[in-house]
Amino acid sequence: MTNTTRFDIVIIGAGPAGLFCAATAGAAGKTVLILEKNSGPGKKLLLSGSGQCNITHDGPVREFLTHYGPHGAFLKPALMNFPNTALIAFFKERGLDMVTTDRGKVFPVTLKSADILRILEKECVSCGVAIHYNEPVREVNHNGGYFSIVTRQALFSGSTLVISTGGVSYPGTGSTGDGYGLASSLGHTIAETAPALSPVIINRYPFRDLAGVSFDSLFFSLWREGKKIGSHQGDLLFTHQGLSGPGILDYSRFIHPGDTIRLSFIGPVRREQFTKEVSEKIAAHPVSHVKTVILYYKVPERLATQLLFLSGIPENLTCAHLTKEKRNILIANMLEFPLTVAKLGGFQEAMVTRGGVSLPEINPKTMESRQVPGLYFAGEVIDIDGDTGGYNLQAAFSTGYLAATSILKQPGPCI
Repeated sequence: MTNTTRFDIVIIGAGPAGLFCAATAGAAGKTVLILEKNSGPGKKLLLSGSGQCNITHDGPVREFLTHYGPHGAFLKPALMNFPNTALIAFFKERGLDMVTTDRGKVFPVTLKSADILRILEKECVSCGVAIHYNEPVREVNHNGGYFSIVTRQALFSGSTLVISTGGVSYPGTGSTGDGYGLASSLGHTIAETAPALSPVIINRYPFRDLAGVSFDSLFFSLWREGKKIGSHQGDLLFTHQGLSGPGILDYSRFIHPGDTIRLSFIGPVRREQFTKEVSEKIAAHPVSHVKTVILYYKVPERLATQLLFLSGIPENLTCAHLTKEKRNILIANMLEFPLTVAKLGGFQEAMVTRGGVSLPEINPKTMESRQVPGLYFAGEVIDIDGDTGGYNLQAAFSTGYLAATSILKQPGPCI
């Protein structure tokens, strides 16, 4: 490996961020190399949206900033430079229209992730981007203004390096955290990684037999060591082991093992108000079954039956025979049913990774490292995780685009 092949830009990782960065820079005449350890590009992209590719979300891009937890402000320059409207226009100009669901999710009209990937690949090829598959990077070094990139097969060099290797979720697609080691070797700090957009496994889970029951906009609160951490409202799904659905997945970034999740099957109602209301209904309908009162609040019947059982109330008990003690237990279970978190689903189940290359060490206006000139980051390798609904893919495209356009603004030839 004595011969070194030079490029203007070397990109590690052929996911959406890396491909889009490469295509943008290649279209401006830069010589670009992508090094990808898999046998093909975009393996995780192909799984996006169950293979249908929820590529972005509808609505004003400024509203996106609230969908990335506490780190949304970091993405503002990237999203403003390349918003959702620009991403949709990019694919439409290349013959692929988009369709928007009633909840604002944007998909290719064909509902095929492969069509998104096909356009990205074609764009790279037409711009002269070189893509080397089955070529994992073993080592990177920075000396004399150039990066040397060592693979098993060859040695490459470039004045600009982009790390876009993704996170650690869905490791079967090749997302195994390689970029963290490379960034660390160049002096970067890695914020602790953990599964995000992950289902939650519950200790002594009482709703196992209700797996598949779903709720629209269910309200729940999160408690830790007896203190309320926060609350959220979103779609929720009972599974065989715990909780899933967009609402719990989005909030999973804040949930830790040992926390308590309190589910309100009624909504964000004050305890005193709800107690008064239920007590009046019970008193007004003495011959009705208690279950009828629960069903009045549009609680699924299977759940109503289980709530009675968990409250120690026979299913055929009438309101006249309900004691105050049992009534209060039932009200508490309807309004604040406590579930103790055993753990979050692992990286095999999590859609994205929480943590990554530390944000204070990256310039949000350019995606360039503050530690190493000429080093850029794009996509999930950085410490950003978004909600479900297309926010993570939009961030990948936007950061890839911002990295490329920032590189293009650098003075003088790269080589």
